[in-house]
Amino acid sequence: MFTGIIEGLGTIKEIQPAGQGKRFTVEADIVLDQTKIGDSIAVSGACLTAVAIDGKRFKLDVSPETLAKTTLGKAKIGERVNLERALRLGDRLDGHLVSGHIDGMGVVKQKKPEGNAVVVTIGIPESLARYIIVKGSVAVDGISLTANNCGRDSFEVSIIPHTARLTTIGFKNIGTPVNIETDMIGKYVERFVTEKRHPDNNGTGESSIDMQFLAKTGFI
Repeated sequence: MFTGIIEGLGTIKEIQPAGQGKRFTVEADIVLDQTKIGDSIAVSGACLTAVAIDGKRFKLDVSPETLAKTTLGKAKIGERVNLERALRLGDRLDGHLVSGHIDGMGVVKQKKPEGNAVVVTIGIPESLARYIIVKGSVAVDGISLTANNCGRDSFEVSIIPHTARLTTIGFKNIGTPVNIETDMIGKYVERFVTEKRHPDNNGTGESSIDMQFLAKTGFI
């Protein structure tokens, strides 16, 4: 589990075949103190496992599924990536709960200055847009951000100078793909609303959780 608060950047140094997957070597800008083999590290939002560590360099095995569903599938040597190590019990949760399981990819459609920030518009499939709400949380390349506006196939986020300076979102060009993880709470709510109960439950086979129930209990 992660928070979406990026610890620092890293650079992809090697990409090697590993069966049907690939093995990445990443050099971190940050000191990887107390990081050990087997630990989870989010690389541009994708939860991966460190299989070797040598100083600031670490290796990660990337599965065919991750290569197909994330921007890592087209990553190149020299590419900069966001890094966040897994949340520890007792840490402050400064962003939001991020699983590191990417839902899909979006693309940077527009960047425009607004005050001291830059408003970035990100295009996404409608299948992802349904889980994004105004003022809701979304992880873009692993960065915890708040959606200012959202539509059927895009959403907007404001990037403050601090975030632009410390993460890759500051130098993403228009047309660049990004990893998207939507808020897990929305996905669970949808499952509760739409999923049929087991026929043995009350003999109805229908869920007792609906929009009226969620409104009554203060969820919406």
